[in-house]
Amino acid sequence: MLMLPEKSTTRVVAAVAGRQELIPDPTFEAELASEVLANCGRSETLALFHRFSQSSGWLDSTLRRICLRALVKSCGIGLNVGMGVSLRHPETFELGDGVFIGDHAVLQGRYDGRFVVGNRVWIGPQCFLDARDLVLENYVGLGPGVKILGSEHTGLPAHLPIVATDLVIEPVRILAGADVGMNAVLLPGVTVGCGAIVGAGAAVTRDIPSWSKAAGVPARVIGWREGRPSPDQEGSSGI
Repeated sequence: MLMLPEKSTTRVVAAVAGRQELIPDPTFEAELASEVLANCGRSETLALFHRFSQSSGWLDSTLRRICLRALVKSCGIGLNVGMGVSLRHPETFELGDGVFIGDHAVLQGRYDGRFVVGNRVWIGPQCFLDARDLVLENYVGLGPGVKILGSEHTGLPAHLPIVATDLVIEPVRILAGADVGMNAVLLPGVTVGCGAIVGAGAAVTRDIPSWSKAAGVPARVIGWREGRPSPDQEGSSGI
């Protein structure tokens, strides 16, 4: 007699990324990062980072973390870098503690830009981040495939091809504890408020208020998080 599997039920399990204890990195990693940069220079160190990008094994994971530590402006402990990550101008990156960068994420900085990533930020696989003027505060989560755009062409004068016109770079800010769902798109100049939730596939064209829930194309506020702090309590949650 064929036995049908029991019907699955919804489960609530403990979070990992946001709660996992951060253990200090081995001392040799910072020392080796300094040696690699001093002896190889930036171009070769970046090439080494990509050389070690195709395996999830301990050795490759450790070596690409060491290379990235050598390349960035600052880096905290517990960095986790997935496979196939693409970097541009990592010397402008400031990474906090416990940062996760998922497989095949693209982090595109600019030589005169600034990319600040707070503690315990989770950047999902296949994200594209225009990181020319981008700040992700503590405990921000970006779902797989999130796209953040920080610049656009002026389109002027009109007789020129659009790709030949000047770029306008606008700051994008995602404040502490906010979460952006899979495949959402954030356009230049927007701020996502503290603790806000942006739904999957949303197109954020304007600022999202703190503790709100936003979804749609274009994104609009569809509700508010239960138990959100009052305005005089914001910032007291430790994030």
